[in-house]
Amino acid sequence: MTQFHWRIPIHGCKGDLASPFYTRGTWGPLTEGKPAPTLTDGSGDRFPYHDYLLEVAKAAEISGFDGALIPSFPDSEDPWVIASSIARHTRSLRFMIAYQPCWFNPLYAAKAAASLQRLSGGRLLFNIITGGGGPQQLWWGDRIAHDDRYTRTTEFLDVLKGVWNGGPFNYNGKFFQIEEAGLPEPLAGQVFPELYFVGSSNAALAAQGKHADYDLTHLEPRENLRNKFNRVKELASRDGRTVKPAVRFNIIARPTPEEAWEVVRRAWAQVDWDARERNQRSQRLGDGVGSWRTEVTRSTRVEELVFEGLWAGFGTLGSQGSPLGFVGSYEQAAETIDGFIRMGVQGFILSSTPALEEAFHVGEEVLPLVRGSTSFKIATR
Repeated sequence: MTQFHWRIPIHGCKGDLASPFYTRGTWGPLTEGKPAPTLTDGSGDRFPYHDYLLEVAKAAEISGFDGALIPSFPDSEDPWVIASSIARHTRSLRFMIAYQPCWFNPLYAAKAAASLQRLSGGRLLFNIITGGGGPQQLWWGDRIAHDDRYTRTTEFLDVLKGVWNGGPFNYNGKFFQIEEAGLPEPLAGQVFPELYFVGSSNAALAAQGKHADYDLTHLEPRENLRNKFNRVKELASRDGRTVKPAVRFNIIARPTPEEAWEVVRRAWAQVDWDARERNQRSQRLGDGVGSWRTEVTRSTRVEELVFEGLWAGFGTLGSQGSPLGFVGSYEQAAETIDGFIRMGVQGFILSSTPALEEAFHVGEEVLPLVRGSTSFKIATR
C-alpha cells in the first residue's frame, strides 16, 4: 500500500507562505512584525511552540495521512523529544524521526527506538540521513569523509538490527565493535521501524540496497528518478531484498489552478532578493550528491520555472529540500501523484506552508482523489 506522510515544521512555520517571518515557531529572534511567540510585560504568551506542532500532527492524522516526518537541523528542536510528545497525543499517526547515525551509539539508538515502539504501539519509522558534509556536518562534530560516513551508517544499521530481538550479538566493524550485546526484555522483539533512507551517491545507494525499506529522494526530473530507483533495485536484489521508491516534495493545491498559482505569485512578489543573494554568496556547500537545482534570479518569472508539470521555485520561497514541487488544482495534484505511483513510487512525504492549514487541503481534498492508493483513510474520533 502507498504511504502518505506530512512534514512537521519543527524549525518554525509561517502563517502565510508570503510572510517573511516565522510567526509560528522559534526559528530566528523576535522581531518587529513577528507576532508570535510574543512577550507581554516581560512574560511569555503561554502558548508553547510544541502545542502548534501537536496541532499539525493532529491535522495530519485527522485528514488521513499515514504518518508525519519529524526533520532535524542544527537550528531545530530535537525530533526524538518531539516524537515522544506526538506519540502520547495521537492515536494512529506514525512518526518518522530524521536521524543521523553519528548522533549516538547504535545500542542506545536501539534502546530508545524500542522504547518508543513500546510507548506508541509500533508507530515509529526512521528517516536515515547520513549527512551531506560541509559546515552543517561539522556542527555535529562529524569530520568523517563522505564514503566512510556511509560505511558507518551500514555498520550502525547492522548493529541496530542485530541486537533488536535480544542477543547475544557480536560485531567487529571499522566503526563499531560490540560483544554479547542485545536488548533486554520487554524491549526486545518490538516491531522494527521501517527505514526511509536518503542518499544519491554510489556509496549511499549501496547502503540503501542492504538496509532501506524505502529509497527516499527529493523530487527530481522523472528520468533521474527512474535511473536512481532502478539502481537501488539492482543493488537490493543482490541481497535478496526489495526497496520501495519514495519521494518528498512541497505542494500547493486549491480547488482551481488559478487559486493555487495566485498563492505562489503573491509569495513570489514578497521575496527579499537582497537577502537571498547575500545568503547565496556566503553559502558553503558540503560533499553530498543529489538534489536537483535550477538557476533563479530576481528577474525570473514564476511561469519560467514550470518543468515537467512541476514548479521549481519552492527553494526561493524558503522551502527546504528540492525546489521542485507541485502547484495546481486538487484534481491535478492527484493526477501527478498517480503518475509517480505508476512509476513505482510507494511512499510520499508531502509538505507545505503553513503546515497546519495545508495538511487539510492536501489530506482531505487531494488524497481521496488518488486512484493508485489503497491506503487512504479518514481518521474517526
